[in-house]
Amino acid sequence: MLELSGQPLSLAQIVSVVRMQEKVAVLPAAPIEAARRVVDEVLASGRVVYGINTGFGKLSDVQIPTDQVQLLQENLVRSHACGFGEPLADDEARVLMLLRANVIAKGHSGARREVVELLCAMINSGLVPWVPARGSVGASGDLAPLAHLALVLMGEGKAKMGGDWVGGGEALQAAGLAPLKLEAKEGLALLNGTQAIGAVGSLALVRASRLVQWATIAGAMSLEALTGTPVAFDARIHEARGQTGQVRIATMLRDLLAGSEIRESHRDNDPRVQDAYCLRCMPQVHGPTLECVNAAINVFEIESGAATDNPLVFAQGGDILSGGNFHGAPLAMALDHASIAMTMLASIEERRIDRMQNPDLSDGLPPFLAHQPGLESGFMIAHVAAVAALNEARVLSHPACIDNCTTSAAKEDHVSMGMTSALKFKQIVTLCAQIVATELVAAAQGLEFRKPLRPGEKVLAAYEWVRSMVPPTQRDEPLGEPISKVANALLESDGLPSIV
Repeated sequence: MLELSGQPLSLAQIVSVVRMQEKVAVLPAAPIEAARRVVDEVLASGRVVYGINTGFGKLSDVQIPTDQVQLLQENLVRSHACGFGEPLADDEARVLMLLRANVIAKGHSGARREVVELLCAMINSGLVPWVPARGSVGASGDLAPLAHLALVLMGEGKAKMGGDWVGGGEALQAAGLAPLKLEAKEGLALLNGTQAIGAVGSLALVRASRLVQWATIAGAMSLEALTGTPVAFDARIHEARGQTGQVRIATMLRDLLAGSEIRESHRDNDPRVQDAYCLRCMPQVHGPTLECVNAAINVFEIESGAATDNPLVFAQGGDILSGGNFHGAPLAMALDHASIAMTMLASIEERRIDRMQNPDLSDGLPPFLAHQPGLESGFMIAHVAAVAALNEARVLSHPACIDNCTTSAAKEDHVSMGMTSALKFKQIVTLCAQIVATELVAAAQGLEFRKPLRPGEKVLAAYEWVRSMVPPTQRDEPLGEPISKVANALLESDGLPSIV
């Protein structure tokens, strides 16, 4: 049982909840009630405080009578539920609920414990709210997506319990749960935050981290197929520079290539002094990509336990302070940087795929890895498809966070566009998986032509995993579906062996 108290959550913990390997509950000692008492005291005193008894955004100077504060919260949720496009994936919607529950449990939101308990119960029951992926500019938080989640807590909107989308109230009933009547501040507590960016970005970062590892495995396999040299991965070279990610990737490559018969076959009679950059510079490109993804993961894990509401309630002292923690800039910048890094990774992978196709560069491999070049086209169009994926990733890697549009009648005049950053990054990761899969399948085919020589032991293990899904080609065959099968396995991790 994962008990929530507003603590930072690791991506591993998030994934465990998403896969329903772990249930969630609000920690009994979570400081929720103290913050709620501050809200109740404001209402009892008649003091005017933003978000409790005022309008929102440009309408914050409109005071709301005490007998209408419940209606104020309901109106807020309903009016803000105007997202559009495809819904978040089921696992993303579950992360959205988890992150929002954890933030409220932190004790700065002013919502009742019942709100967190209902979110936890929805997660544990497998209920999935219908949350459109688009409509957020990442400040004041992910208002539209979170409003669609809040609708379900009210028994409205749409949700599903393993089947088709139904009304939110019907889904709650199927899960044995009852909707809530939102009290003062609770609609705003549910809407104001960066959890939609967090949900999409967190899961994409999990996949990106895995892809950097598998891109390095694919690179090692390509180097073997191209009879390259591991000299460029000597530890002394990388320690002389001192970049952490570079050192780690070089270590990984040495480990992958250890025990290679292919290497020994040309150690003493290779006329090449050094390999092309796409082989030689893997540590210098894969390494900073790894560092960039890890830096983004750190930002997202901190944000998982961050108070991103407005206003924030500070029970000690009884203060309710308006600020800007809902601004998604930290997440948007991290994802835009990671998008560029993953596109850089895809770019060097594409160069290795091309090198295995080109008879002028492939050290004796047949043109396009075909058994009968000319009669057969082999992997020619597999490379073309990888280039198409790379082109799309390059277009998507333009930063979203540098854009800005003023909203809410100039009250909210600078926004993060963080949800765009998250959705773009997710697409780039998917495209990158297709390119990694193409390199793995092409490199496996290249190794067929190096037999009976064996590659390094761990490269051989990766080769055997690829072959468990994609047999060697003996003639021209459709390659799209087999490559996509490998790509999907890389994205979902089901059945992935532990190679490094």
